[in-house]
Amino acid sequence: MIALRQVSLQRGTQALLEGADLTLHAGHKAGIVGPNGAGKSSLFKLLLGELAPDRGEVEMSGGQRIAHMAQEVEALDRSLLDHVLDGHAELRRAEAALAAAREASDDHREAELHGVIEALDGYSAPARAAQLLVGLGFSQAHLDRPLASFSGGWRMRVNLARTLFMPSDLLLLDEPTNHLDLDALLWLEQWLTRYPGTLLLISHDRDFLDAVCDCIVHFDRRSLVLYRGNYTTFERTRAEKLALQQAEAAKQQARREEIERFVARFRAKATKARAAQSRLKMLERMGDIAVAHADSPFHFTLPAAEKTSHPLLVLDEARLGYRDEAGHESVQLDNVRLTLLPGQRIGLLGPNGAGKSTLIKSLIGELPLLAGKRVAGEHLKVGYFAQHQLEGLDLASTPFMHVQRLSPTASDQEIRNFLGGFGFPGNDVFGEVGRFSGGEKARLALALVAWQKPNLLLLDEPTNHLDLEMREALTEALAGFEGTVIIVSHDRHLLRASVDEFWRVADHRVEPFDGDLEDYRLWLKARLEGERREARGDKEERQVEEGAPKEDRKASRRAAAEQREKLRPLKKQRDRVEQTMDKVQSQLAEVEALLGDAELYTDSARKEELTTTLARQGELKSRLDDLEAEWLVAEEALEAMQAELGG
Repeated sequence: MIALRQVSLQRGTQALLEGADLTLHAGHKAGIVGPNGAGKSSLFKLLLGELAPDRGEVEMSGGQRIAHMAQEVEALDRSLLDHVLDGHAELRRAEAALAAAREASDDHREAELHGVIEALDGYSAPARAAQLLVGLGFSQAHLDRPLASFSGGWRMRVNLARTLFMPSDLLLLDEPTNHLDLDALLWLEQWLTRYPGTLLLISHDRDFLDAVCDCIVHFDRRSLVLYRGNYTTFERTRAEKLALQQAEAAKQQARREEIERFVARFRAKATKARAAQSRLKMLERMGDIAVAHADSPFHFTLPAAEKTSHPLLVLDEARLGYRDEAGHESVQLDNVRLTLLPGQRIGLLGPNGAGKSTLIKSLIGELPLLAGKRVAGEHLKVGYFAQHQLEGLDLASTPFMHVQRLSPTASDQEIRNFLGGFGFPGNDVFGEVGRFSGGEKARLALALVAWQKPNLLLLDEPTNHLDLEMREALTEALAGFEGTVIIVSHDRHLLRASVDEFWRVADHRVEPFDGDLEDYRLWLKARLEGERREARGDKEERQVEEGAPKEDRKASRRAAAEQREKLRPLKKQRDRVEQTMDKVQSQLAEVEALLGDAELYTDSARKEELTTTLARQGELKSRLDDLEAEWLVAEEALEAMQAELGG
């Protein structure tokens, strides 16, 4: 059990807790949430004994083994596998004692220590440590390499594996997903749900908190409030509490109406893609979510450039990758053909190292193509955010000066109002950037992108270092952004609310992915299972298939045929609507091609033709909207039937 009784804690001049109470029982998985600087990491230090409360008591059950991830890696000469194994100090002591007993030819002591190692499950330890590292994205070939050969982000993954490997009753994790891609995050999610001890998790990833946690501890005005249930339940419960406070009612209603306008605008544009339908459902939920964040200090928009090009950007038969000084090529993606159009909202999915960041760098022109063409539209205006841009901020400058350099003629008040929405109110705009936290730097970097009004916005892991309130504000701002968006992120809530199509980057290719995030999870699972089967051979699977009775195989085929027969009418209806939609879209494309003729607007003799063509465009768009609604009804009916029949 963990109990804080009337705890007060102050760091410098800031009071973090005042008379706070909290009780957590063994086995709970608690998400720790609250704005940056509220004291979440200080709570961990209290539990680790690194801080003492100014007043009150911190009580913990005796004998608890605590695992907590170190922020620095010291033994850079150690291999990845050895560094993880070093996390089990008791096992390492037993192994050292066994080596000494062998050296001394002490057979009795040697036998005794074999028993100790067996009891510690030590003989399976290397395999278990390797499994953790592979789950977090390392290959078998990496395991014997020294830590020094990996970047800081990858070293943090090794530290995470070491922490998970430590025997523990209490696991403290502070932002474990920050350096993970979506694949590693999904693996970690499953690992933590199976963890048998008590877990305290600081995270700003709502989907991750939803999947792992059974309660939420909220830092609320220097107190700790415990909510039963996951993060979504916490949000709903807190929204209900806030709704009772009359002073917030008007603000909440305004936020809800704003989200509802996003939904109405998107519904008219929604395509048949499953990702687009997932986004529509997510936007519909955001009206309720916004109420729980009505008192957020962050609220901003992402204005788009007034002019755009059609298309915005084209890559034709492009080969993407890197060329060293000797001219040797390292190809990551080949024969890439893609066209970016105004208003597209794309999420990039793919295994770690497949080339998602390489694709983004090639799109913006930062990385030259190895072959092929990159054709930019006349009015292309790129906004690019990636974590390395935080390092490019002028640490001796201020947020105000950063914006002023971009627009010397902008008024002081205009700049201050703009930065206020990103969490820099009042004189905070004159704070020295060098003193900022990672979250504050990330907010400033995002603000600088937004200030420049791009029509193509590329975001590479934009939510790292952002707290939940800022993530929600970014999600809302992206929902209202009128330009083209491409996002790489492990934040599934952000992806669901911000994109309506996915591209899969894998096996040296970029191609549309016909599905949503759940479909991607299943694809990834099947891919990993296929790789495992390939590694060990399909011998067992063939034996099972060959040994199955003929009667069972007949029954299975008969059941599958009956299921297909039940689904056929619904599929036929959906496919009929799709075919009609394709025809209408082709007709609309022809009409819009006519409207792209500049002479149609300037030649007075063609005035009637212009009027007729515009009317035809309106009719086709209306027809397409009706068909999309009809398709959605058919698709939902089909999915419901598939679920009823077991897929």
